[in-house]
Amino acid sequence: MKQAIHFGAGNIGRGFIGELLVRSGYEVTFVDVNKELVNTINEKRCYNIEIVGDNPETIHVEHVRAINSDEDLEALLQAIEQADIITTAIGPNILKFIAPNIAKGLSRRVAINQTPLNVIACENMVGGSTVLKGFVYEHLSDAVKDAVDRLIGFPDAAVDRIVPLQQNDDPLLVQVEPYAEWDADVTQVKGEPPQIEGLTWVDNLEAYIERKLFTVNTGHASIAYLAYRKGIKDIYSAMQDTGIVEMARQVWAETGSLLVKKFGFDPAKHQKYIETTESRFRNPHLSDAVTRVARGPKRKLGAKDRLVSPAAQLLAQGQKPAALATVIGAAFHFDYHEDKEAQEVQNDIQQEGLHKAILNYTEIPESSELFRMVENKTAGF
Repeated sequence: MKQAIHFGAGNIGRGFIGELLVRSGYEVTFVDVNKELVNTINEKRCYNIEIVGDNPETIHVEHVRAINSDEDLEALLQAIEQADIITTAIGPNILKFIAPNIAKGLSRRVAINQTPLNVIACENMVGGSTVLKGFVYEHLSDAVKDAVDRLIGFPDAAVDRIVPLQQNDDPLLVQVEPYAEWDADVTQVKGEPPQIEGLTWVDNLEAYIERKLFTVNTGHASIAYLAYRKGIKDIYSAMQDTGIVEMARQVWAETGSLLVKKFGFDPAKHQKYIETTESRFRNPHLSDAVTRVARGPKRKLGAKDRLVSPAAQLLAQGQKPAALATVIGAAFHFDYHEDKEAQEVQNDIQQEGLHKAILNYTEIPESSELFRMVENKTAGF
């Protein structure tokens, strides 16, 4: 069988990337530092995934094993020497910690194996593989960098699947939603693009990253901030509120208009993507706490993030983003006491005033029509 190494034996690794690799004919070696999890995988050599929703399904996954990179580094390095693909799902902040071992493995590999290899970071971030590549190169000697440049690709990827927080009696069981999307940048591949069921190779990854960010993430945040203002506790309940759903649809109409014009997405297909996103948020098995989805308002109000960025781009296209301005206004009222960022925003509003807080957090130019729209909407809540 073809050999895949996947860093991260958690729910996303097992319930998403690992399963697609096995389905595509790979034996998957999970790499983790959780001793109990690694031992359980090696003992059972299989696990189940439950698809939760209107049509529940159980998927049995075999051809898996695991390596504890803290205890058996040599086994990991040998696996890298012979691997056909390497993937990760460990969290953006952990990439730098796996880079030294990947660098050691690649250094040994390029000396004995001239077959191209691709390393794909499947993280909830922009340019994850490029970031990982930077960390790996910090640990490569100058003597091997040319060979790694020639043989090892780091294609960036966009991934999307809701894996809810869960506690199961079976430690390997994973519950996931039916929907899954995995896109990767074909222009960054070395050798032939690996053919993996569920992975789409694209030459314009930015379009797919923004489609996901401005539809799924923008929609999720919009629903959460509007729901918080109404005292609604979870996303499923929020989706029963006709006023919130109508405003979310207006937001999607605005971001959809932007995406279709900017990237040339087919309008009918994009509308279907919006409807699929809405149906995902209506899945009672995947309902998330409003305060968790809304958390971190400083980041979410940033100029390059899910609310302000599409609003500013729409204004540049000559359109008025009224719904997005409403949601941005709601975000400035998110005052959950257990969220440090929310408390920081509220303190700044109280000490420096709303006008300056909007200017500081969104970086929208004070003279912009969008600034006036956001200020009016925020004050009007």
